[in-house]
Amino acid sequence: MTFSPAHLYRQLLRFPEPGHCWVAYSGGVDSHVLLHALAALRERLPYAVGAVHINHGLQVQARDWELHCRKVCRDLGVPCIALSVEGSAGHGESPEAAARAARYRALEDWLPAGHCLLAAQHQDDQAETLLLQLLRGSGVKGLAAMPRQMTLGGGYLLRPLLAFSRQALLDYAAGQRLVWIEDPSNQDVGLDRNYLRLQVLPELRKRWPAMAGSLSRSARHCAAAVAIMDQLAGQDIAALAGVPADTLRISGLRALSADRQRNALRYWLYTRATTAPSTAVLARMVHDVLGSRRDANPCVRWGRYEVRRYRDHLYLLRQRPLPAPAAELEWDLRGPLELPHAGGSLTAIPVTGQGLGAAAVLRGRVQIHYRHGGERCRPVGRRHHHALKKLFQESGIPPWERARIPLIYIDNALAAVAGGWNCEPFAAAVDEPGLVVCWKPAADPDRMSPPPRHGKQLR
Repeated sequence: MTFSPAHLYRQLLRFPEPGHCWVAYSGGVDSHVLLHALAALRERLPYAVGAVHINHGLQVQARDWELHCRKVCRDLGVPCIALSVEGSAGHGESPEAAARAARYRALEDWLPAGHCLLAAQHQDDQAETLLLQLLRGSGVKGLAAMPRQMTLGGGYLLRPLLAFSRQALLDYAAGQRLVWIEDPSNQDVGLDRNYLRLQVLPELRKRWPAMAGSLSRSARHCAAAVAIMDQLAGQDIAALAGVPADTLRISGLRALSADRQRNALRYWLYTRATTAPSTAVLARMVHDVLGSRRDANPCVRWGRYEVRRYRDHLYLLRQRPLPAPAAELEWDLRGPLELPHAGGSLTAIPVTGQGLGAAAVLRGRVQIHYRHGGERCRPVGRRHHHALKKLFQESGIPPWERARIPLIYIDNALAAVAGGWNCEPFAAAVDEPGLVVCWKPAADPDRMSPPPRHGKQLR
């Protein structure tokens, strides 16, 4: 298919109408063609058009490239936004992947709500992506390659050039006498995509000239299969939802067939963490977590996340450091106490006949500790002391949350568990002035499961 503004317009009609449209403009030929054709369509489009350029700072020419992009946009009468990112690769990370991840993070943070970003990936890019995924042993989702449309931040990302070949875009650029940037790193065959593009695909095209179109069609078939798999997984997840929310019932998961179980689990992880574990890690989750005893406390970590089991429920959590067991704070109860180790704060509220007896509290030395193990408490209304571990089990508090719960000591004796129990003999009598210790855990926007039930008195 030849490329022209008219052909681009027909592709744009297939997408929802945005409030504003921005081209991800690198200055290379593909994004330059897209921006040039879009600018030619301005009178026909019901929305405004702009460009956004990402300066990775990885090349000595990065500043010159940004200036070039600004000049092209100025000549086209298109507003240009330039964003600077840190795109260098970490230890063991692909430079290409690191730059791409940094770019998408910046664009996701910047893109205004209701706006769309147009990316210039084309049919040949789609074919390369499919082949790379095949060589990595990816599943159907990976073989679906790049979607035509996806959410991004408060808006969405569109790829209107997937129907056009690289040669069609080059022909348009030559016909319009466009001047674009040639990134020298695109010739580095040490990068997987460049090696495939420069060394492998030319040989394949000699035998199969229509290869790019055929591979793109295969990617569309895989995308259709993924949509059906996701629909089934969504239905399974809804049926397996546990209490507390955002957990899954393990007994229900184990009742599914192996393939359906993995499909549901992968979908659940991806929709919450926006990343999916490898096949090997997923297999460990199934074997070590789903296959464990009900009273076990298994944990499988990947990236920044971890999957844990408690009783019949599966939890997805963001990894967080535990407070040091030796952490100790003094508290005079005159005002809120910030908890730097576990986060959040404690506040003492004066009451009558509840909480800790004010006289005992104000007379003694109040300290905040975290669990060492072996703590015991005789909760108000009980005749015997109980191990703190047993009390947590009674209340259904998962083991990994217990080390974060502040313990209130008076003169080195356990007097209360924040958000939980008051221990005898420190509890206030019926008519005695008392102090209720309220714990406000730190807000955690990255939390993958709901907080434990510490906001009220459990006993």
